[in-house]
Amino acid sequence: MLTIDNVYKAKETLKEVIRKTDVIYARKLCPEGKVYLKTENLQVTGSFKVRGAYYKMTRLTDEEKARGVVACSAGNHAQGVALAAQKSGIKAVICLPDGAPISKVEATKSYGAEVCLVEGVYDDAYQKALSLRDEKGYTFLHPFNDEDVIAGQGTIALELLEDLPDLDAVIVPVGGGGLISGIAYTLKTLKPSVKVYGVQAAGAPSMANSVKNGTLEELQGVSTIADGIAVKKPGDLTYEYCKKYVDKIVTVTDDEISAAILALMEQQKLVAEGAGAVSVAAVMFGKVDVKGKKVVCLLSGGNIDVTILSRVIKRGLIMSGRNCQLMVELVDKPGQLKSVSRIIADLGGNVTSVYHERASEGSDVNGCYLRIVLETRNFEHIRQIRQALTDAGFKLTE
Repeated sequence: MLTIDNVYKAKETLKEVIRKTDVIYARKLCPEGKVYLKTENLQVTGSFKVRGAYYKMTRLTDEEKARGVVACSAGNHAQGVALAAQKSGIKAVICLPDGAPISKVEATKSYGAEVCLVEGVYDDAYQKALSLRDEKGYTFLHPFNDEDVIAGQGTIALELLEDLPDLDAVIVPVGGGGLISGIAYTLKTLKPSVKVYGVQAAGAPSMANSVKNGTLEELQGVSTIADGIAVKKPGDLTYEYCKKYVDKIVTVTDDEISAAILALMEQQKLVAEGAGAVSVAAVMFGKVDVKGKKVVCLLSGGNIDVTILSRVIKRGLIMSGRNCQLMVELVDKPGQLKSVSRIIADLGGNVTSVYHERASEGSDVNGCYLRIVLETRNFEHIRQIRQALTDAGFKLTE
C-alpha cells in the first residue's frame, strides 16, 4: 500500500542516486502569479522517472532481481530502469515504441540495457513487455501503475514542501498518472490546502476523459508532440489516486506546448521536452488560474529529440506571434514590392522570405500575389503591420 512512510523511505533510498533539483522563480512566464519551475528536466537521466524506477528496483527480492527485469516506456522510464539495473548489476530489457526519440533510445542503450523497439505507441510496447515477461520469466517493472514507483515520484512533493512551504498549487504533467499520483497523495497528506492540477496533451487526454466520465477509459489512438505522456489508457491505481487527490485536469494543444518550449528556452534558458512543458503551457494559456498565487510548474523531463526541435521552435514562434505570413494582393507594376518592404521595415518587422506569384486564371491579368514571411515581436506587432499595409491601400487576402 502507498503510505507517507513509504514516500519518506523512498527519499532516503534515493538520496545517493538522484539530484535534488532546483526550484526556479520564473517571473516572465506569467506576471499575474508567482510561478516557479521544479527542474526535473535537469534530473539524472533528464527526467523524474529515475526516482520511481530506482526505488522500485531496490524493493525487488533477490529472486526477482536474478530473473532480470523487463520494462516498457515512452523513453524516460526506460533510462531510469536502465540506470538502476546497471547500478544493481541486473539484466534489463526495455520495450520502446519505434517512434521514440532517437536520443532516448541511445541513452537507454548507453546504460547497458537491451532495447526492443515495438511498432506503435507506448501501449503496444507495454503489451510486448508483458509478452516477454511471460515468455522469458523476467520481472516486470510498470512505469506508473505501481505503488512503489508512485512513492518514488512522490519524493518530488517532499522537496517542494522543503523549498516552498507556503506554495498554493502545483501543476503536473499527466500521462499514465504515476507522477501526479505520488505528488498529489503526498501533498494532500502533508498539506491538504495545496491545489494539485494535472495537464495532458489534447491529443492524448486519457486520464482527463477517465476522471471526467467517472470510469477508466482507453483511447482509440493518441497524437501529440509530447511523446512522454502519449498514453492510451491510464492505470487503475493511478486513476483512483487522481480521482481522490487531484483537483482538476486540463489539456493543452501541440501549438501551446511548442510555445511553452520556446518560452522556456528564451526566458529561462531551459530545455524541456513536450511532456515536460505542458505545465508551463497550462499557465501561459490560462488553463489554470494562478492569479495572486504561488504556483509550481513541474518540468518533468528535458529529453527532447533535437531532430524535431527546429519544427517545435517554428510552431512556437507562430503561436506566440513571433513569426507570421502575409498574403498581399498587388497590381503587377514597378515599385510595389519596395513600398510593402518599406512599411514593414519602418515598423520593425524583419522579412525572412518573399514569394511572388502571378494571379490565377480568371483574375485580373495584371494581378499578382506577394507572400511574405516575417519575424515579429508579438501579435500586436502583427496587427500594426497589417493595419499599416491596409491604410496604404494594399489588400491582404489572409
